[in-house]
Amino acid sequence: MAFAHFSTIVLVTLGAYQIVNAALTKRVTCASGHITANAACCALFPIVDLLQEQLFDGAECGEQAHSALRLAFHDAIGLSVHGGNGGGADGSILAFNSTELQYHANGGIDDIIADQFPVFLQTNLSAGDFVHLAAAVGTANCPGSPRLEFKFGRPPPKAPAPDLTVPESTDTVTTILARFADAGFSPRETVALLSSHSVAAADVVDVTIPGTPFDSTPDTFDTQVFLEVLLKGKLFPGNGSQPGEVLSPLAGEMRLQSDFAISQDPRTACIWQAMVDNQLLMQIAFKAAMAKLKTLGQPSNLIDCSDVIPVPAPFKTAIKYPASFSKEDVQIACHLLPFPSIATVAGPAPTVPPVP
Repeated sequence: MAFAHFSTIVLVTLGAYQIVNAALTKRVTCASGHITANAACCALFPIVDLLQEQLFDGAECGEQAHSALRLAFHDAIGLSVHGGNGGGADGSILAFNSTELQYHANGGIDDIIADQFPVFLQTNLSAGDFVHLAAAVGTANCPGSPRLEFKFGRPPPKAPAPDLTVPESTDTVTTILARFADAGFSPRETVALLSSHSVAAADVVDVTIPGTPFDSTPDTFDTQVFLEVLLKGKLFPGNGSQPGEVLSPLAGEMRLQSDFAISQDPRTACIWQAMVDNQLLMQIAFKAAMAKLKTLGQPSNLIDCSDVIPVPAPFKTAIKYPASFSKEDVQIACHLLPFPSIATVAGPAPTVPPVP
């Protein structure tokens, strides 16, 4: 209840701020007819259209959108608040891809880099601006997602990020939380960033089944992943047990070892459970954490061009237990919060198809 109350207060406060801020901000009409808060943002509207047409298959929440979000995370997280690591959200993963693609944690992102690079060359953006604009636009194609912020004006990256700064699914919770803390993120923000797994898929955990989603609704940004990670595991979706995965509740679905461990760890279990069937909390927490992630290591005078990002379609339905599952199948690790009442889809247990 406390989490829901907090999220409502944040939303009301944020909404009031946006109304006041909009009233005080002089709007600019671009040559294209778009309206924005800053004339410098006008150059981005044609690039958004280019991304939708050439990268996201006409604004679909598909593999390219999922991968663009993953790429932004892998780019930005390579930073330490204590110094000595990479430049954060600077686009080094695109500009120095021949180096960073050799890192084990970056396995499977070669395809999105290959797709993004020729589009990037058609723009005058820095690599950092391109990577993080693409992530915000791609995420907006997924119904239920928040409208992510986008700040414009990152300088070109100076060097590749160092290796071993991206958490992996084989890492312990302690290791993951320590790496996120080193980048400036709390356990609550860490779980919030894992909301991205709602629209994510695995390509290299089991190479025999690329595009295996982490929940049964990978084309919708919803809290289904927080529910399904808690369900009792029954099978492996592909070629038996692979490093970084644990038993999944559904055929065709992968459960990452790290996600399950975080859902059960006493430091994060209640944060995880609070997300279940709380779309508002998930949206608010993810948007805030992503705003922080996408500006790591960047100048403080970036231009706010968030109004160039498309408005996502809303999530209009409630999450449900997959057919044949119920609360009896939930592995509850947080007993401080009541578990929400959730209906079950009728019929036999489904097989989740891969992300196309």
